[in-house]
Amino acid sequence: MRLAYQYKLRPTKEQSDKIDKILEMLRWQYNYMLAQRFNWWEQNRCSINACPLICHLPELKNRPTYYNQKQSLVQLKIDRPWYKEIHSQVLQEVPKRVELAFDRWIKGDSKGKRLGKPRFKGKNQYKTFTYAQFKQYHFVNNKVNLSKIGDVKVIVHRPIPDGFTIKTVSITQKASGYFVTLSVEDKSVPTIKPDIKRGNIVGIDVGLIDFFVTSDDESVPAPKYLRKAEYKLKSAQRKVSRRKKGSKGRLKAIKQLAKKHNKVADTRKDFHHKTANQLLSKYDIIAVEKLNIKGMIKSRLAKSVHDAGWGNFKTILTSKAERAGQLVAEVKPHGTSTECSRCGHKVKKLLGQRQHNCSKCNLSIGRDLNAAINIKNRAEVLVKDLILAAEFEEDRGAQLSLF
Repeated sequence: MRLAYQYKLRPTKEQSDKIDKILEMLRWQYNYMLAQRFNWWEQNRCSINACPLICHLPELKNRPTYYNQKQSLVQLKIDRPWYKEIHSQVLQEVPKRVELAFDRWIKGDSKGKRLGKPRFKGKNQYKTFTYAQFKQYHFVNNKVNLSKIGDVKVIVHRPIPDGFTIKTVSITQKASGYFVTLSVEDKSVPTIKPDIKRGNIVGIDVGLIDFFVTSDDESVPAPKYLRKAEYKLKSAQRKVSRRKKGSKGRLKAIKQLAKKHNKVADTRKDFHHKTANQLLSKYDIIAVEKLNIKGMIKSRLAKSVHDAGWGNFKTILTSKAERAGQLVAEVKPHGTSTECSRCGHKVKKLLGQRQHNCSKCNLSIGRDLNAAINIKNRAEVLVKDLILAAEFEEDRGAQLSLF
């Protein structure tokens, strides 16, 4: 199992200056390597889709790749000695990020979907660097030892679980300060705990009025943090607009605006974590819908969907369930709101109709409650297969370890 633990750093003035300097140098190198890729692409592509039978073909240029761009870092440190202040593994992450961004534009991702053309990073837009290899003893006594930076104080608000080893370390600059993200791993953690209760299952239907309604007729109201903070955000945005571009006053106003947005994101994330803990403390199996959130944010409800953060909540819920050996089952969302949970009769409703009234079996319950019960019923069919598959994988792993 792979988990991520994030802590806030308390660097000294000298250490924060070093982090800022490293981020700025990495940004320059990122833009330079991305420009190499664009130059190669422009020089080797054909602007038309047909050519005459006899034509002159220019000599093709060598394509920049991750490996030859990584090899160029040796000469970079000779030509620009100040790059020796950056750890070699941190610097090698730059061509990897460039290749990933460029390939997603040219080739597409794992599903074949092509993303937008990568952009050059402006000032203060390169915010993270990573140490690909990290020793466990470099994180002790509420301090983390970062190569070329030194021992930095860390606010350890929760300990790393026993048995987990640190694999990578990332340093991130945010509006509220500097943070370290530890990627920890423990391969011995089971996928599903052996004493899981298959009958202890609940279905949840997420919404915009209530954050979710459970199949046991319990609801959690939507907190709407963005809506509540809109007035303050608009006021801070006006201050940015009134300041002269490039002035110190504008930079200060931008930082204040970023802090307010960061506070909204942090309060929403805290709500998601606490809500997920409450669900997992009561139920062993939680059934959710496999929603097309990307399609929803293209509608007029985009702001409310973003404010609810369903996708982030499902990610947090799934991660916590895996760590606890519990299960989150995803079901198809088609028809959960229209299908009657008692008799299966289709009852068409408009979006504004919040009550489910079935003319066939006379069932009259809330629309969201009816959907949550349908989600639970659909998940009960899938849960048996998921648990059997997980038990089979664990037995197979135990048998292989004997040889």
